[in-house]
Amino acid sequence: MITVLLVDDQRLVRAGLRMLIESTDDLSVVGEAANGVEAIRLAAELAPTLILMDLRMPGLDGVAATEAIVRAGSRANILVLTTFDDDDHLFPALAAGATGYLVKDTEPADLLTAIRRTAEGDMLFSPPLLRRLVDRVVTTREAAEPVPVQADLTPREQEVLVLVGDGFSNQEIADALHLGVTTVKTHIGNLMEKTGCDNRVRLAVYAHRTARTPPR
Repeated sequence: MITVLLVDDQRLVRAGLRMLIESTDDLSVVGEAANGVEAIRLAAELAPTLILMDLRMPGLDGVAATEAIVRAGSRANILVLTTFDDDDHLFPALAAGATGYLVKDTEPADLLTAIRRTAEGDMLFSPPLLRRLVDRVVTTREAAEPVPVQADLTPREQEVLVLVGDGFSNQEIADALHLGVTTVKTHIGNLMEKTGCDNRVRLAVYAHRTARTPPR
């Protein structure tokens, strides 16, 4: 069972999220917090699998709460759910330790999928945010770092890498390449080992940067 802590200063938003999450068999809401201070306390007390974190809240905001929760050693993955999709909110949240970032116009079914994927360790972003994040990282590093040398990948690993760079989920990659999800996870693990990328965002950045040069 994936346990979820809801953090949002609006009671109606929390109620709606609770109803959605608890309509499933594999997700459960274990607590609610209306501000960052409550979020820190409940994260320690309840040890949820995942924290669904708003950013703008009275008192301690979501970025500061995320940073404090991560610093305290919580093993919960933190998925931001906010109305703000600008870089001024996205990048501080990621720097604080958030493992995903969605905007509140996300479809309910997509949100449930995002919760499951983030709980399993995926770094998940709304598609426009992922593209912007990768483009910014690539552009920022372009002048400062050489294009990384392409790893010695199999043809199938190269196919998976391209889809990771396009923001595909494990299930979407499996469907596109007619593979099992477990097989996709194995390929992604191999890709991370071969490329030295320790998370999905870095792997997506690697995919974009190496796509600019021909294979060795």
